[in-house]
Amino acid sequence: MAEPTRRTRGSDRTREAIVETALRLFRERGYEATTMRAIAAEAGVSVGNAYYYFSSKEALVQAYYDRAQAEHEAACERVLATERSLAGRLGGVLREWVRVSEPYHEFAVKFFKHAAEPSNPLSPFSADSSPAREASIAIYRRVVEGSAGRMDAEIRAELPELLWLLSMGVVLFWVHDDSEGCRRTHRFIDLTVPLVDRLVGLSHLPGLRGVAKDFIAGVHELRS
Repeated sequence: MAEPTRRTRGSDRTREAIVETALRLFRERGYEATTMRAIAAEAGVSVGNAYYYFSSKEALVQAYYDRAQAEHEAACERVLATERSLAGRLGGVLREWVRVSEPYHEFAVKFFKHAAEPSNPLSPFSADSSPAREASIAIYRRVVEGSAGRMDAEIRAELPELLWLLSMGVVLFWVHDDSEGCRRTHRFIDLTVPLVDRLVGLSHLPGLRGVAKDFIAGVHELRS
């Protein structure tokens, strides 16, 4: 693999400086009040240069999504390498998300109303957010694939996306959590993960396979 050139490294630094500046201004002034011109001025670049790297403010937030996702993926490596139970893997991954997201909590609280709009390109369910969403689902796929517990085969196939949806519930809870160190979010994870683990563990039993199949059919119908 070729070494990065001085020009490439400079380009990466400029790009990162623009992202960092945008996040700071979003926190300080709010998303609506922050313009690309203001971001460029604070970052020490021309407006044209800012638009060269990012076509809009929405693109800057997508860059934040991608960076946060990469940080979460790296933070999960130890958990996924050492834990074998579904509960241990899932709980560890969710707790690592809370930990790496802590610096962005204030920003997330102010920004959430935009991400919560179904038609907004910044929604985690939007087409624009699909790269970060698919990368996140891939983490939950690793959670499932590395789990030693028994589960219904159809549930196993659907579970990564279902666990990602669970993680969206954790995000919603976290955004509204004003407890010190997001203590309530950690407690929410502590209460939810064993329940999910128990339900998944029961899914292979003959008496519950019909329920599992009905549930999966319902998920498929909602997707269509």
